Amino acid sequence: MDKILEAVMMSSYPNNVKQGLVRRVIEAAKQPMDSEQCWSMLELSTKLFLLGETKFKREIGKEILEVYGHYHPEEFEEFFNVRFLLSLLQEGYGPLGKRSLYVFDYVSLGLQFVLESPSASSIFSLLRIEVLRKVCERPGPKQCVKIGKLLTQHPQCVPTGKHQILFCQQLIRCIGQFQCISEGEDDIMEFLEHVNKVSALLQKIWRAQTSSILPSLKELFIIISSTGKGEKNKSWGLTPLEITSGEGCIRLNVVLAMLFPCSRMIDWVSWPLGKNIDKWIIALLKGLAAVKKFSILIEFTLSKIEKVFSKLLYPVVREGAASVLQYMLLSFQHSHEAFHLLLPHVPRLVASLKKEDSNSAVCCLEKLAELIHCMFFRFSGFPDLYESVMEAVKDLPIPNEDRIKHLLGQNAWTSQKNELACFYPRLASKSDTGKIGLINLGNTCYMNSIIQALFMASDFRHSVLNLAENNCQPLMTKLQWLFAFLEHSQRPAISPESFLSASWPPWFNRGAQQDCSEYLKYLLDRLHEEEKTGKRIYQRLQESSLMSRADECRYLNKTLIEKMFGGKMMTKIRCLKCLNVSRREEVFTDLSLAFPPVDKPTHRPSSASVFPVEEIGAQVIETPVKPQSQATGSPTRRQRKHHVSGEFPTQLMSVETLGPVGQQGPFHVRHEGDRVDTETVKDPVLAFGEQTYGSLGSRSVPDLINYFLSPEMLTEENKYHCEKCASLQDAEKVAELTEGPHYLVLTLLRFSFDLRTMRRKKILDNVSIPLVLNLKNTSASCNGFVSLVYDLCSVVVHSGVSSESGHYYCYARECADTSAEGHARDGVQKATMVKPLDLEIQWYLFNDTRVSFSSFESVSNVTSFFPKDTAYVLFYRQRSGKQSCVAHEAAADVVRIHGEPSPDKDLMEAISKDNILYLQEQEKEARNRTAYISALPRSPLWWKDCERDDDDDESSSGGYGPAAGGGGSGSFHGLVF
Repeated sequence: MDKILEAVMMSSYPNNVKQGLVRRVIEAAKQPMDSEQCWSMLELSTKLFLLGETKFKREIGKEILEVYGHYHPEEFEEFFNVRFLLSLLQEGYGPLGKRSLYVFDYVSLGLQFVLESPSASSIFSLLRIEVLRKVCERPGPKQCVKIGKLLTQHPQCVPTGKHQILFCQQLIRCIGQFQCISEGEDDIMEFLEHVNKVSALLQKIWRAQTSSILPSLKELFIIISSTGKGEKNKSWGLTPLEITSGEGCIRLNVVLAMLFPCSRMIDWVSWPLGKNIDKWIIALLKGLAAVKKFSILIEFTLSKIEKVFSKLLYPVVREGAASVLQYMLLSFQHSHEAFHLLLPHVPRLVASLKKEDSNSAVCCLEKLAELIHCMFFRFSGFPDLYESVMEAVKDLPIPNEDRIKHLLGQNAWTSQKNELACFYPRLASKSDTGKIGLINLGNTCYMNSIIQALFMASDFRHSVLNLAENNCQPLMTKLQWLFAFLEHSQRPAISPESFLSASWPPWFNRGAQQDCSEYLKYLLDRLHEEEKTGKRIYQRLQESSLMSRADECRYLNKTLIEKMFGGKMMTKIRCLKCLNVSRREEVFTDLSLAFPPVDKPTHRPSSASVFPVEEIGAQVIETPVKPQSQATGSPTRRQRKHHVSGEFPTQLMSVETLGPVGQQGPFHVRHEGDRVDTETVKDPVLAFGEQTYGSLGSRSVPDLINYFLSPEMLTEENKYHCEKCASLQDAEKVAELTEGPHYLVLTLLRFSFDLRTMRRKKILDNVSIPLVLNLKNTSASCNGFVSLVYDLCSVVVHSGVSSESGHYYCYARECADTSAEGHARDGVQKATMVKPLDLEIQWYLFNDTRVSFSSFESVSNVTSFFPKDTAYVLFYRQRSGKQSCVAHEAAADVVRIHGEPSPDKDLMEAISKDNILYLQEQEKEARNRTAYISALPRSPLWWKDCERDDDDDESSSGGYGPAAGGGGSGSFHGLVF
């Protein structure tokens, strides 16, 4: 029968005729026959299957083998023996040892008929060794697919133990060698199908035996990290994703070596058919985060994020690149560095995507806008950098705050805030401004902004730097050291950790955002009480030969805080029944300005200078304090008063503003006689609590001051207890500014408490800020009014919608006196004829470690462009002039007495040592970075402007204190999965 079959197959008959004859042979094979005949047919069918030149011959050989395996199992088992298989696998088939591509197909076919035979275990043992040997020979994709089919159908053939681990590693090596020679579409799809099938084999092995995952992963990293020839073998995008999750990846403790495979795979994102590369990259980055290798993550993100961003230009790889970019940005939350690297490229990419106008582009734009707003929320306080980006995405959807918080909350590398505390933003060199930044120690921007504002108050800074060392003022000493380092350090930014520890209000929660106004109040009060107790500054002034005896008496009971920030007000309360007036003088260091209610005018008729002060921290309703005849003992912020209408029959008062364009706008408070309106008015905090997100019409600082220049009416529940009447009576309360501070600190009460919702809210009204402010105050010693001209020197901005969150940054400039003067006539100091300060005087923007040049225009427009960024605390400096009231020259005398600051010798020595240490740190960091950059794999440029493999930024630690010390080839096989 074998001769007949062989003759039929060698004949010239058409295949359909041959098929009919073969059917007869197959039917005859189902009948009993002797062993010799069976062997002859098995040998012939094996020859047809393994060496057949056509698919028809191989199919005929397969059919006959199946028939004999089914109807003649004993003969088939005897033929399909271990010795035959060993020879077939190692030496090939036939006398010439011809290698066949269908050997593993033949083995798979035969195994199904010997599973129950006594020789099955021996065959499986042989195959476990042979498949490992075959994989070590680096077969191509087709052979690996055949091996995978064999092992999938017959798991008994999968190597076990150490051999299984070795098999997985060698199979990974094989995949790394896969190449698609042809660029035809059919060949490409076939190639992809082969890689998928081999990957499926690995997936099954890893699922069955998880112990093989970690060694396989290590082998993978070795391959990816290799250079030279291995760089072309990049078929990993289609490997199973199970390896990227679970215990294997979490347990992985590969340190710097992991950076190289991640970097290489970033290049592979360019390949259009790579469906899983983005998932691999994200999984590896998550693995690094799980083992807290943050330094690797930081280096990798900063060196590769621009490259990933550039891939968004290409629709075919956009989806994967967007996934990687999103993870990189949302996980990199300890610093703004990664996001800021992308800022120059965003407008061009947005314009390109809009021009493309495809579904892919629209989807990408929406995701990109969402990411950008998340970053704006997380890293606020950079209006100069964000303006062009805001303009580019202004027409795109804005995610709500809950969505933003959700995205930021689920992707961070760690939930422990202190784990990334040591990874400060890298700073290459000192700012071009010459100014020095302050490192954020974990939501400490509220302190940094206040410190920079105080530092830029030059009169105060000079006085602090001129103070002699004295242990009686430890906090002032630390402030002096901090100011000295900000003045003379060569570092781009210094750590204020020592000062933070010393000035920390005990009720503040560490790591949480705090109120900068509350911190300023606490700091000034601490410094005042410390100096008052130590008496050091007073003794120094008494010893000065430059001070007259009269001036010495005047200074004897004044601290530096009082001289610089202290003002005085006289509070008068008049009983409307007996017209008795009680008086109380009190001092203040800052004035808190509330916003007028929506249904009330911005300023009300009045004739006295009233400065009611709100308590920004508590925001609760308080009853008026009973008037006292004596002044308070320390500079403080006035308690919040209740709103009153009506006025005392006193002299005309006004607040004038000299704006940035030189326009004078007096806001006069008119006198209307003795008539008193007894209408009860709601508390201003309750009134404007409903108006939290802007109101009709714009506000200005003079508007808010004039609102407070109106008297209060104490009626109904707020009646005043008159000592003369010995009962509660309606009364009128007014306060007069009797002594203006050298530095006028104004806090805009933007945080209100809504009794309906029982929540604190922020008033987002835009408040115009005058560059020059002209105030008038009453003074008994001057027998009339004194005109006080104040120049704006600092603005602390709050970015956010809540007092418990957001970010603070500071605009500031150096303020100096002008030649403007006024003359006193008839006992009244006339308004000083002034012009606005030169608008060319340089402004600076202090945002933690970053210090940049700015302008008054930026200060004025920040809220209009960034609605959540609002002026919160303002510093105004009083101009000096030839005034008859000596009290108003007190603060200026301090500066004249001390002159230019000359820091202590020990302090300057400490700064010099730290500067030398910083230079040494720079040299060491430069060497380390050079070694790191040179080791990174390179790739060709995809987007010239966005591609930057090199990174010249340097790290800096630093502080102060007494002890300071590729893919891209044009050919298909050069691309990557």
